Amino acid sequence: MRVPAAPVMNLLEHTPTGAPRPQRRAWWLGAGLLALSLVLGVLGLGVGSTGLEAVWQMLADPVAAQIVRDIRAPRTLGAFAAGALLGLAGAVAQGLFRNPLADPFLLGSASGASLGVVVALVSLGISPFAAGWAVRLGLTGAAFMGAVAAVLLTLALARGVQHTLRLLLAGVVVGVVLGALASLVTLSFPDTLQAMQVFMLGSTAFVGWSACALMAGVWLLCVTLAWALARVLDGLVLGEATAMSLGLPLAPLRLALVGVLALATGSAVAQTGLIAFVGLAAPHLVRAVVKTTHAPLVVLSSLMGGALLMLADTLSRGLLAPQELPVGVLTAVLGGGYLLWLMGRGRR
Repeated sequence: MRVPAAPVMNLLEHTPTGAPRPQRRAWWLGAGLLALSLVLGVLGLGVGSTGLEAVWQMLADPVAAQIVRDIRAPRTLGAFAAGALLGLAGAVAQGLFRNPLADPFLLGSASGASLGVVVALVSLGISPFAAGWAVRLGLTGAAFMGAVAAVLLTLALARGVQHTLRLLLAGVVVGVVLGALASLVTLSFPDTLQAMQVFMLGSTAFVGWSACALMAGVWLLCVTLAWALARVLDGLVLGEATAMSLGLPLAPLRLALVGVLALATGSAVAQTGLIAFVGLAAPHLVRAVVKTTHAPLVVLSSLMGGALLMLADTLSRGLLAPQELPVGVLTAVLGGGYLLWLMGRGRR
């Protein structure tokens, strides 16, 4: 029996009388996240090796203005773009695999992307923080292929997405094995060891304008595809049988969503290294505020991920100034604490 799509969407959008509409709350959340990102962006421009500085005073000094324009501005915008890509990838992964714990790291795509970047760096003999367009495009392509291979390997080991525990275990195994291979390749070429150590810890310190433009273009492509395929994610929430009864060709659409997941993850990893837990936490924080379908969810998760990584990047520069914490380490500590809190709340 064919189930019409409209009633399904109406059930997802239904709210009791007197309650705020999910669409209105989603708009307010999006506006709030944009305002928060703007405030964090201004703070990011003013945080440096000496702590917080007044941006308007720095712009009056030519040397300080060049630092803001060429270093702090692309770094701040790059942190937002990378966080937006990871947040989008997390929302797609959790909807695609019907698992609230799914994110690019748990499914192995981040480790696959890092392995692709390491192999490309060793093969081409370049720095992971080079600013040229050709280098950035090459690293993004290598990260994308590595991420796709990792996700497909995870799905093959798990024999699909039907068994949640098997899927998570397969993702952990693939992530550990590919991460170990990336470390082995790095150790085999000592010249790249120091640069790859920064890459593995995650850093936005070397993001330039070319990386920002590349991530912005990839985000625009990925969010457009995710928005267009959001109906598939809505159908999968209700089960595969229901999704198939809606007339959705699941096999090709799933492959397209895997491509979106891999491209978003690979682009972020290629520019900033391994930054954990942003893709996991962003969709959870959005759902804690508003219950909505996946079309608004992927956009709101992108904005939430961008705001989270901008906040982490600002804290990593300002907490121990003039020293700087690797932003990937900070997100791992904060994200791990958030995950433990989620587990404790679920147990209660």
